[in-house]
Amino acid sequence: MGTEIKLKGDKVIEQIPSIKDKALRINLNENIYGTFAEIGAGQETVRHFFRSGGSSGTIAKAMSAYDKDFSDAVYGIEGDGRYVTENRLKKMLTFEGELIEERLSREKHPNKLFFSYANTVATIDFAKQFKGHGWVGIRYQIEPDEAYNEIILHIRFKETDARLQQETLGILGVNLIYGAFYKYNDPKRLLRYLYDHLDKDQLEIDTINFSGPRFADVDNRLMSLQLVKNGMTDAVMFNPEGKNILPAAILYKKNLLALRGSFRPVTKVNMDMYEKSLNMFLEENKVEKDNTLVVFEITLSNLRSDGEIDERDFMDRAELLCSLGQTVMISNFQEYYKVVEYFANYTKARMGLAMGVNNLVDIFDEKYYRHLSGGILEAFGKLFYRDMKVFLYPMLDENGVLMNSSNLKVHPRMKELYKFFKFNGKVVDIANYDPNNLEVFSREVLKMINQGKTGWEHMLPAGIPEIIKEHHLFGYHPEKELEQNA
Repeated sequence: MGTEIKLKGDKVIEQIPSIKDKALRINLNENIYGTFAEIGAGQETVRHFFRSGGSSGTIAKAMSAYDKDFSDAVYGIEGDGRYVTENRLKKMLTFEGELIEERLSREKHPNKLFFSYANTVATIDFAKQFKGHGWVGIRYQIEPDEAYNEIILHIRFKETDARLQQETLGILGVNLIYGAFYKYNDPKRLLRYLYDHLDKDQLEIDTINFSGPRFADVDNRLMSLQLVKNGMTDAVMFNPEGKNILPAAILYKKNLLALRGSFRPVTKVNMDMYEKSLNMFLEENKVEKDNTLVVFEITLSNLRSDGEIDERDFMDRAELLCSLGQTVMISNFQEYYKVVEYFANYTKARMGLAMGVNNLVDIFDEKYYRHLSGGILEAFGKLFYRDMKVFLYPMLDENGVLMNSSNLKVHPRMKELYKFFKFNGKVVDIANYDPNNLEVFSREVLKMINQGKTGWEHMLPAGIPEIIKEHHLFGYHPEKELEQNA
């Protein structure tokens, strides 16, 4: 047996184990033992384990509760009558996990690592109108006497054939189980490896949450960011508690008010814009307070400095917005119309966008729409298509003149187009703004924090400066401040 030949110019290729090898490695580990419960697409994941050999030591049980009555008899009745939900998945994982513990004695099997893998999925419907989606998860141990870890994700199918979707789901399932056991120490890579032998055109992952002792240090918001950064999905959302939430579930049929910004850091202007535009939005026809959601949106292009995404900086912004009780969305939509289009997938109700004058002027810049066959008109058709309104926050120009919807300067070619939207009440001024805020710019605040200057505190909402100082956000260092004052 000679040594392996290497040629000049060979590149190092990361070896991705085949799906069969992944399943076999798990099967051959005498300690890994668990249950597969798959509802909706068939026994797609467990099939790989049966086929790769040596499965009798790994598979405690494979279960498919297809009939709803039977499924209810096993896992309990769902209050909302829906089966493809996170709640259902968690019930399945917990129920199956506890069953193994109950049936196998720890005395007899001191080294066993128990797991339960489950999915609840709806594949493409007969009319091919809904492509299908599902929840997939694993609950498992890394040490026999350790508490369980959980990885739960939501997927959307992109293929238009049920059989292809089933195969995709099976591969994803093996990748998840393999990653859970062999890549848990590096969740970011674990996330990337979920797409081994799969393509982004087959599958979208739009929510993921890690929990348990092995993931105690994982911030799920950062995992959300990875999903968008890796192109696994276009937008992710998390709630004020910092937990990733399924956009479809939270946006469904809601009245939406969105504020886009860098929020670096969040200032009094942002909060004034939020409060005043929300009051105006709630006075609109067909807008119910209980059915209204405000979303603070940060676009990826806003997170890139020097082409790289600064994760620390992102977490600082997220921290402050969550502390103010806000729901945050991270998207890779550079243009506003894409945000509106995205929301329109989930709701037909009224929408509003709150923004500053310079943002609105930017929207009327043709360079953003050259890739569209219908150019800027196509974009505006999508942007103002429904009952969409822009709530405009004024600003002072370099000469100290107050700019609002009546005197803002768009490109001469765009003037008539702008007038059309203004005349039709699609752009309205936020009237009762706080004039003291017109001197506040987050860029300035950031510079002052970085340079250790004082006096930036009064430009931020109450409680925010304390968090920045306590957690040393945005490069805040008390010693810099002392040097400045010395």
